Amino acid sequence: MKFLKRLNKPKTTQSILPFRLNVLLVIVFVLFALLIGQLAYLQLLNGSKFQAEVERSDKTVIAGNVPRGLIYDSKGRLIVNNEPSSAITYTRSASVKTSDMYQIANRLQKFIHVDDSNLTSRDKADYYLAKESNYKKVTKVINKNMTEEQLQAEPDRDEYRRAITYVKKQKPDLSPAQLQAAAIFAKMSAAYQYSTVYIKNYQATPQEVAQVSEHQTELPGIQVGIDSQRSYPMGDSMTSIIGKVSTEKQGLPDNRINELLAEGYSRNDRVGTSYLEQEYEPILKGSKSQTQISVGTNNRLTDSIQKYKGEKGDNLNLTIDAEYQKKVDQAVHNTFDSARANGVTQYSDGAYAVAVNPKTGAILAMSGVHYNPKTGNMTDDSLGVINRTFVMGSAVKGATVLGGLMSGAISPENSVLPDSPIYLPSTPVKKSVYPIGTFGALSAQKALEFSSNIYMMRLAMRMGNAKYVPNSYIHIDDDIFQKLRGYYNQFGLGIKTGIDLPGESSGIEGPTMNSDGIVKVGSALDESYGNYDAYTLIQMAQYVSTIANGGYRMRPYLVQSIQKTQDDGSLGAVVNQTQPQVLNRVGFNNSQLNVVKDGFYNVVHGNGGWTTAKQLANVKPAIAGKTGTAQSFYYDPDNPYNTNPAQTITLSMVAYAPYNDPQIAVAVVMPNLSSEKGEYNLNLVKSMITSYFDSDTKDSQ
Repeated sequence: MKFLKRLNKPKTTQSILPFRLNVLLVIVFVLFALLIGQLAYLQLLNGSKFQAEVERSDKTVIAGNVPRGLIYDSKGRLIVNNEPSSAITYTRSASVKTSDMYQIANRLQKFIHVDDSNLTSRDKADYYLAKESNYKKVTKVINKNMTEEQLQAEPDRDEYRRAITYVKKQKPDLSPAQLQAAAIFAKMSAAYQYSTVYIKNYQATPQEVAQVSEHQTELPGIQVGIDSQRSYPMGDSMTSIIGKVSTEKQGLPDNRINELLAEGYSRNDRVGTSYLEQEYEPILKGSKSQTQISVGTNNRLTDSIQKYKGEKGDNLNLTIDAEYQKKVDQAVHNTFDSARANGVTQYSDGAYAVAVNPKTGAILAMSGVHYNPKTGNMTDDSLGVINRTFVMGSAVKGATVLGGLMSGAISPENSVLPDSPIYLPSTPVKKSVYPIGTFGALSAQKALEFSSNIYMMRLAMRMGNAKYVPNSYIHIDDDIFQKLRGYYNQFGLGIKTGIDLPGESSGIEGPTMNSDGIVKVGSALDESYGNYDAYTLIQMAQYVSTIANGGYRMRPYLVQSIQKTQDDGSLGAVVNQTQPQVLNRVGFNNSQLNVVKDGFYNVVHGNGGWTTAKQLANVKPAIAGKTGTAQSFYYDPDNPYNTNPAQTITLSMVAYAPYNDPQIAVAVVMPNLSSEKGEYNLNLVKSMITSYFDSDTKDSQ
């Protein structure tokens, strides 16, 4: 019985504990085994892989700017320089937040002053929202009426866009210090990762530089650097030829941005935007430095290696002597001032002049002034020589005569034509400036000397096989305009000259047919003596140079050579020398050319009563050339529908010297004068040629 009772006693808990402990130990053992296996997997099998991942860094190549090439005149005088100045810059790191830049901008504004006059409402809104508390406050207001689903579906950018719109409408009142910080913040925000932008890139004072340097630890990314601006040691008389360079804020011009980005430019790069600076941008810009930076997984810079130090832009050596250019500038101003003092410029819009080497096409001087007859303001406009067009008048008659000679309408041995006026129905008599009957007939040489309009019209009628009966319609070949313009084009009149400057005009051609499809005979006759189509002054210079050099149309150019800069800043090797380029050879022979050369010589040295430029006969060396007077009209730009424009006179002249071995060819024009009295064209030509042959100027050419 005791035995049975003992068997029926309940088991104690002590017998269960060892079993549970054993199970627990097994689980722990399995877990440790799994842990050890995982560690083995990580350390032994893939240790090197994960170590590389930890140490992985992104490598990026960043470009740095180099000094722009300089520009020198034909005597080696520096006319465009880079003037260095202290600058405050900001380099944006990968990990920087908008709120960080907000804090930096607020600190930096205590030490420097920047221009905040151009801040936009968007700039102010961006700055205001960069403060986290402001952003939260604004989003709370604008999100109040939106459902949870709408908020979840809305991208962050849409929320920010709505916040910007809200802030712009509210127009937060920013203090002067905050406006300064906003201007700084806008510039900092324009930087992309690891790029550097200028916060203040000129006129940074020594005090500002010292303050920034002293507090640099509080201003991450802010540095003191060097920037340069274009300067003009010889004055600004040639700046309209040289052109402009964009600022960092302007960056790439809108009309060329895609083209320049494709060439490797950044959006905020400076680039030549006009004339020589634009035309020779690939030469002047140099090649940027290249620095390879390594960024670790924490977005910190781990290494920086300069792969290429960059190369300064090459320099331009111009064909222009800066001192001669100044003399021509002064002559143009003085001549126009004289006309203004005489009261004949109430409709005129300026005066222009150009001088070239007729044998090579090298530009010796380009000058112009643009005048506003309403305000009296006068501005430099040298580029008017290539981009403004004028009806030049009789100065083009040399091309008409040579066209007639080449066409066979006249010959050197027989060039005499009647000098009786031409009468057309319902049209004023077409005649020369001298009285009817002054000459019965003229040779080509005399027609040039006396500037006979009648001769040129009768020559055109011969070239067009015209059948003329006074007071009746003239039947002339339909292609008369093509014939005349074809010869003019051979001299460069009416087509681009190829000068190494952008923006050249090709001229303006008048219509050839009337509304009934019939050739405009009267206009064709006007064309023959230079009173119809409009040309640029550079075309006139190319035309007279072609006559002066014996028939070769030379491409005009401004850059004589391209030269390297050595590391010490001195001039290095010449890498390119401009070679004179013949665009075409005009198809006249020497006997035909001599007809016009004799006529041009007689324009200055003839003794007739109607010789047009004998006031220049005493100029040394001897000049040959052709004057021009065109009837023109002044149309008020503020009244484009004016049907009664003022009748005006345009004075011009082309010339070269010495007449027997030309070294300089010039062309001048003064449009829309109210009177031709004053010999302004002759005075300007005289001044240009005598100035050139002064010893100090001539020796440089």
